Amino acid sequence: MTARVLRDGRLVVATHNPGKLREIADLVRPLGIGTVSAGELGLPEPEETGDSFTANAVLKARAAAGAAALPALADDSGLSVDALGGAPGIYSARWAGPAKDFAMAMRNVEEQLQAQGALDPEQRRARFVCALALAWPDDHVQVFEGRVEGTLVWPPRGDRGFGYDPMFLPDGHVLTFGEMDPDEKHMISHRARAFKALTEHVLKAHRDE
Repeated sequence: MTARVLRDGRLVVATHNPGKLREIADLVRPLGIGTVSAGELGLPEPEETGDSFTANAVLKARAAAGAAALPALADDSGLSVDALGGAPGIYSARWAGPAKDFAMAMRNVEEQLQAQGALDPEQRRARFVCALALAWPDDHVQVFEGRVEGTLVWPPRGDRGFGYDPMFLPDGHVLTFGEMDPDEKHMISHRARAFKALTEHVLKAHRDE
């Protein structure tokens, strides 16, 4: 598939999540790409009816691109826990409920791990997965994926990041995502890895023109 250039340098980020918007804006800023969120434009959040991270990312990106008449970037990401059969997976945000209470969501994960007898680190393997979809108003879409492997800890550690970050310890590190400086997290996160693929194939063309 041919990469397209973001010629006007303006990108809609299809999210109403302030933490996710901040992280994505930080990642594209060095490329000279300006961002505006779907929330700032008053765009509704489409129902996430897909059966995978990729399907949901594409759905959100296409909806935002069509409504804003601008290229749009959507992320669908979540936590996949081996001992829970991949849950919460695409339902990661829903486990936090309407109030987006991720302290509750993390407790739910831990309670289910305890119920499975998953007490040792090797029984608590998990990964963050991110699918990024970049869509244009004419329905052209490109998708990129990133993931990072790790172990779940309890109790949660740190108050940085968002979502399940405080209970996720990435492989090869001693700090959870909730404890890491944002710049350090940006270097290794699932979202950063998906962005690296996107940058190499699409946004780099904008910078090099």
